[in-house]
Amino acid sequence: MRALTIDVGTSSVRSALVGDDGHVGHVTQQPLTLRSPSPGEVELDANEIASVALELARATLRDGGPAELVAITNQRATTIVFDHRTGQPVGPALGWQDLRTVVDCLVLQGEGIRLAPNQSATKAAWLVKQSGAALEHLRMATIETWIAWHLSQGAAFVTDRSNASVTGLVRRDLASWDLELAARLDLPPTMFASLVDTMGPCARASALNGAPPIVGLVGDQPASLFGQSLVNAGAKITFGTGAMLDMVSGAVAPATMTRFESGCFPTVMRSRGGVVTWGIEAIVLSAGSCVQWLRDELGLLDDVHDSSALAESVASADGVAFVPAFNGLGTPQWDFGARGAFFGLTRGSSKAHLVRAVLDGIAQRGVDLVDAAETHLPTALDELRVDGGMSTNHYFVQRLADLVGRPVAVSAEREATTRGAGLMALVGADALDGDDVASLWRPRYVAEPTLSDDERLTQRAEWRRVVERAAATIPELSAIAF
Repeated sequence: MRALTIDVGTSSVRSALVGDDGHVGHVTQQPLTLRSPSPGEVELDANEIASVALELARATLRDGGPAELVAITNQRATTIVFDHRTGQPVGPALGWQDLRTVVDCLVLQGEGIRLAPNQSATKAAWLVKQSGAALEHLRMATIETWIAWHLSQGAAFVTDRSNASVTGLVRRDLASWDLELAARLDLPPTMFASLVDTMGPCARASALNGAPPIVGLVGDQPASLFGQSLVNAGAKITFGTGAMLDMVSGAVAPATMTRFESGCFPTVMRSRGGVVTWGIEAIVLSAGSCVQWLRDELGLLDDVHDSSALAESVASADGVAFVPAFNGLGTPQWDFGARGAFFGLTRGSSKAHLVRAVLDGIAQRGVDLVDAAETHLPTALDELRVDGGMSTNHYFVQRLADLVGRPVAVSAEREATTRGAGLMALVGADALDGDDVASLWRPRYVAEPTLSDDERLTQRAEWRRVVERAAATIPELSAIAF
């Protein structure tokens, strides 16, 4: 049995067939248009997202043959408001990174309502207000809702709990929407999609040949975790533009949906048969974007893939350290006023030293995530699994293993999100079970740590001192907490 997976990322759409052996094939991919009209604003074209997704899905099926199931995975919290009569959006899709509602969130915070600008709640309210349209005709959609709507030709208006949990608009028990909060934001109950399980049939993709059932809806990071065969325990980090650690915490719901003292967040990994599997998430705001900066703005690299060899061409960073904080520091500090910085530069610092320092800094931030997440575990993790663009950088992966002090296993599928969503659909259709998924793990390779504990702890202590020097670069932003 095979699942057609539609994977809508931040900057592109990917379509592929995922088999019950975990193989990902017949991949098609196309970039999306990202716009930033003003600093902190990130917009996409909702109609472009839908048309590209349908085009690629049909291309994959033409190339690879029919699929029995459909799965959708997506960038979470990107928000669309549309008129259900016409199916037309009333404004741009506001990307999850969009910060235009920061002031709205601060006003609500003064009322005791904790919402962050990266959640859907205030984005939806902004879109409704800007539209001036009659409320009874408007519907709010996150990306999986929008794609399912189009695949079902308007028959299905659904969202799964892994996506709903990060909107800021769902009740803690995930059984229903928080209509009291919605009313405070002037969002009527008719705006919200039906809550459905992550794994299980919810509609038919009548826009595709054969109208296969849609059996998987899931956010990108939970999909990546599942795609790396982490079903009931363990942690992964996806190193892309930023970096996100996710791990399973179990079936017990958290006491609150707000950020923990560790700097991590509770999140939903999946649901099936009404049973929710919870998890922990930790975030680095700038990761691969720093390597792109070395190429695009500094001109130190012709290609990001050159960074590994260049870093390995010197024995050390020669005292140079880099804090990757272009957009502030995420877990554990959550200092929006911190900024990226080099320290320890001398006249003898070469581009190789700078590149190595950047990769080292991103690896150190990855370990920060592990340290924060492990405060929620009774024992330390035995292994860390990684995927994303930076997982192909051998120097970076080795440094991560050295600094975290345990093996780092690299996913054979660089974009494990696509694989995970397909596997979830197969489990939802009873073609696989959790044990089957766990048994499919075949890493590309495993990097073993080479530093002694004393060396590792010394480097980690030095890192913490460097991070302190980059803190509160813009004190006004550092004073903001969500």
